[in-house]
Amino acid sequence: MGAYRRVWRLGGCVGAVLAWIGALFLGSSLAQPPADSCPTGVTPSNLTQPQYQSVPGADTGFMSGVVQSFLHTVQPNPFPKDLLVNLLEENGNIYNDDKTIREVLLYEVGFLVCAAIGIVYIILMPLVGFCLTCCRCCGHCGGHMYQKQTKAVHCHRRGFYWATLLTTLVILSGNICMFFSNQFLKGSVEDSSVELNNTLDNLQTYLTAVPQQIDSVLIESNETVDKVTRSLNNIGNLLGKEIQRRLEGPLKPSLQSIRDIANVVNSTSVLLVRLDSTLTQFQSDVSVVQANVSSVRDRINSTLRNPNCTECSAYQSELQKLTFDTTIVIPSLSELQSAVNNITKAGLNSKVKEGEDFFASIPQKVTNDTKDVVQNVKQQLEGIKRQISEVKGNIPVSALRNISDTLGEAQRYIGMYSQQAERVEMIRWDVCIILSCLVLLVVVCNLLGLFLGPVGLSPKDEPTERSSTADCGGTFLMAGAGLSFLFSWLFMLVVLVLFILGGNVYTLICQPWRSGQLLQFADTPGLLHGFNLGKTLGLKSNLTFTEVYKDCEQNRPLWTTLHLYDLIDLNALLNVSKYTEEIQQHFNSNEIKLSTITLLTHEIRKQLHSFSDKAHDVDFRSVTQQINNISSINLDETAGRLDHLASAQTGVKLELTQEATDLREIQFYVNTAIIPQLTHLNSTIDALSVIASHINRTVGDLLSKVGTAQDFLNTNTTQIVKAESREFLDCQMGYFTAYADWANFTITQQVGLCGPVAEAMVSAEVIVCSNMVQSLNAFWFSLGWCMIFLVPSIIFSINLAKFYRRMKHSDIYDNHIAMNIIPRAQVQPY
Repeated sequence: MGAYRRVWRLGGCVGAVLAWIGALFLGSSLAQPPADSCPTGVTPSNLTQPQYQSVPGADTGFMSGVVQSFLHTVQPNPFPKDLLVNLLEENGNIYNDDKTIREVLLYEVGFLVCAAIGIVYIILMPLVGFCLTCCRCCGHCGGHMYQKQTKAVHCHRRGFYWATLLTTLVILSGNICMFFSNQFLKGSVEDSSVELNNTLDNLQTYLTAVPQQIDSVLIESNETVDKVTRSLNNIGNLLGKEIQRRLEGPLKPSLQSIRDIANVVNSTSVLLVRLDSTLTQFQSDVSVVQANVSSVRDRINSTLRNPNCTECSAYQSELQKLTFDTTIVIPSLSELQSAVNNITKAGLNSKVKEGEDFFASIPQKVTNDTKDVVQNVKQQLEGIKRQISEVKGNIPVSALRNISDTLGEAQRYIGMYSQQAERVEMIRWDVCIILSCLVLLVVVCNLLGLFLGPVGLSPKDEPTERSSTADCGGTFLMAGAGLSFLFSWLFMLVVLVLFILGGNVYTLICQPWRSGQLLQFADTPGLLHGFNLGKTLGLKSNLTFTEVYKDCEQNRPLWTTLHLYDLIDLNALLNVSKYTEEIQQHFNSNEIKLSTITLLTHEIRKQLHSFSDKAHDVDFRSVTQQINNISSINLDETAGRLDHLASAQTGVKLELTQEATDLREIQFYVNTAIIPQLTHLNSTIDALSVIASHINRTVGDLLSKVGTAQDFLNTNTTQIVKAESREFLDCQMGYFTAYADWANFTITQQVGLCGPVAEAMVSAEVIVCSNMVQSLNAFWFSLGWCMIFLVPSIIFSINLAKFYRRMKHSDIYDNHIAMNIIPRAQVQPY
């Protein structure tokens, strides 16, 4: 197995050589695409936009859909822009303005109706509770502790039971919503300071980045001038490289072809040396094998002629085939070796080096011939730098700095009062938890009554003999009703206050904020006395908050958002064409001259033809056939027949078995020593065959390319130098043209992309409205939900309680003769 692994590795190595040779021939036959010439202008890189912190995204809030639907029903009126304008103009003093008062009341009619219902609730609940208590104390309204027994008593009990259970579950669901909304509001308030700071940090980052982006445009102008200056200082490499690029079209392929054919010759020489070494070793090993085979064959012949060997005469004819007398002959190999040696002595690599030296000397030649013109052009560049630097003074960045200072003050106040806000929020959370727990206490009393009552109730017991468990259930139901009367009016007072506050904040601030009506309201002329957004920012045009926000929603640049084109004539500031004509005149008066070179002599071309012919004369197919014939010899077959013959013998069995074993050992040696050499030899022959099959075309292509390159160098070098000099100048002037286009595009399309401003507005709306106001509205809505359903809960629980509480008086009737206790229906209780 080790021998086979070595054969595999050897075959893979030779395969790689064959692939390399194939790629070599293929690469030498493919024309390389020319490199791009110097562009009209090299566009500077785009502005790097600042990185912003994450801000809260749009969120629907807890129970927002239900609460918003309710508030839209309560307040279906559109945003009262005119009414608010009148209120601001009168500074809120509307006590003597009946018309404005009517408009306010008409707009708030939905809230007023709900507030009236809440006030009625607040008044009636303690009043009804007081009256009910007095009534029961007087022995009425169920206070007599007497229950009339009828046939429908169980049906009534079931009806009140299910009604109380459903009402309690509805209250429980509202109470759960109270807990959730309270927790959401707590989280919103706790996160609000961090989120607001992140939002303000983003605005600060944006306002800081705008002047930096303007500076980067100006810095890029200086870098463009400096880049052209460096290009002029490095004209030898730049212009020289362009001349080289034009010459390398024919020159480089011809030099590469010469280098490739030199590599082919070297590879052929290596393969021929390897072939000779392999053949020598192969013939030596074959001689050893042949001697061993002849020895074993003689012993087999002697054994087969032994009289004790029965039926052995038939195998003597097979014995004549047992031989390993073979050799490998390669005709015309010496002539190929001689041709390879001649080309090696010619020194193709030295010719390649000579061409490369000529090619590499072009930049230095250009540098020496262009010293004076470079000095004149550099003096013109300073004027361009001064002209472009005038842009910064015309862009108003001081107003942005003032806004940044205001935002910094706002952040300072947030940090100053954030701890106080957290303490207030903790108190609010505690109060809301207490409210939620009191409502939960009513629910627990009802649920305990609904559980203990049916568990302790027995249909056989008289109302005066009901169990303590059932009586306890009825007591819990009455306790729930009592707690409802005691706290519900206070809870409704909380609902009323939060409803008026949160509902109006949503309808007057949050809803128009999200729809954009609030910005339109802020744009009302004269709303803020003496305030003009355009003048505040130092602009000539009038701006509105709505226009700015819409532009920022689309992430437009400040050039469009603030109408900076009214302040700056950018085309005039970036006009650099007046300098180009004088610079062109300096370059046109300059001249560069290059020397000539001979790529291949006539003698070397003759030697290449000889090499091609000799490689084609070698018959590699016959060699491959000889290798295949040797590889087909298998001594194991003869050994197997000897084993078969030995199985039928008695006298010469051991001799035949030993001779079969010897043949197998010889075959094993052949497999481990001869076959790998044949594989190596075959791979070498294949590699030489590949070279021979392509060499005619390769040499022809080489001579064709060399002739084309030589003619091209002799006739076109001068024209190329002049054309590339002009193109180099156009390239340098193109830098300014490209910079002017880039600066125009950058200032008008990329500087101050104000998307973060719109994101800050959305973030503030999410923090205040979607998170805080929506959670607050969800809390009072859930609490009001519970308060509304406390009314039927009181009614049903009081009526249900008499079916479980222990009565003090029995229900009897007079039938003229006797007093009988009214029987009760025998139905299982709940």
